[in-house]
Amino acid sequence: MDERLPELRAGVVGELLRDQDGVVARAQLRGVEPHAIRRMLRRGELVKVTRGVYVEHSGPLTEQQRCWATVLHCWPAALAGSAALGPSSARRDDPVDVVVSGHRTQLHVPTWMRVTRRSDLATAVQWNSSPPRLRYDEAVLDAAIGARGDFAAVAVLADAVQSRRTTADRLLTVLGKRSRAPRRRFLTGVLGDIAEGACSALEREYLVRVERAHGLPRGRRQVPGPGVFRDVDYGALVVELDGRMFHDGAVRFDADLERDLDTVLDRRSTVRIGWGQAVRRSCATAGKLLVVMAGFGIPVDPHPCGPGCPVAQGRAA
Repeated sequence: MDERLPELRAGVVGELLRDQDGVVARAQLRGVEPHAIRRMLRRGELVKVTRGVYVEHSGPLTEQQRCWATVLHCWPAALAGSAALGPSSARRDDPVDVVVSGHRTQLHVPTWMRVTRRSDLATAVQWNSSPPRLRYDEAVLDAAIGARGDFAAVAVLADAVQSRRTTADRLLTVLGKRSRAPRRRFLTGVLGDIAEGACSALEREYLVRVERAHGLPRGRRQVPGPGVFRDVDYGALVVELDGRMFHDGAVRFDADLERDLDTVLDRRSTVRIGWGQAVRRSCATAGKLLVVMAGFGIPVDPHPCGPGCPVAQGRAA
């Protein structure tokens, strides 16, 4: 790891500003005369963001500029958590997470930055990224650990695997190498479910809240069909899980209808389950599915998920 920031030759400030989304550190301007920097500040060509970090305009920072400013302020540092996964993964009102070497003890940062320390900083970071950031698997786990609640953590892991940038097995391997990991047992269970085919947050909610909690038969997941994958296949019955994020729009809706028609051609039926059925009304949904399954001759052996659950032990209704 080279802890030195790229420096500038006099007259080429704009080049680095372009490379760093309009943000530059004072440490990078050693080749520029001090009076030239003061002149740029007076003219508003550079505006102070933090001590030793400048931006080329006076308006609000973009999310990418916030990331660059944080990394440069804390240098040597790299983006971590949701910030390392890309601007679309970070919440605008959240602090920008960065990671620094474990031996650094005193580092003063603004409230919109959040610092963690790692002893393996040199090898855990992609230094050629712009800005530098934790390797993808490490960042995904950090984002899941720091997520606001279990559901948000599930969404982080499921989205990462669904993006095909990693796999559940790879994330489990990286998690296993961490000597300390908050929520390890929970994250291990979630990744195990994702590895079995629950490839989105909704699919995992259905697996846990509806199928597993009520003793429904174990469906086959992500079963290849005519140009598509069936979410949960019980044989004569197919359950498709429609999360709003992935099923909005006329084209997507038309594809869903075509898939349902193909299922009927196979002399089977499709049931579509959304967030309301899987999360808010999971017990009622399980009871209805059990009746449908029994009608199709699918063996069932249900049980209630807890006190007050309407699903009866050992029968479908």
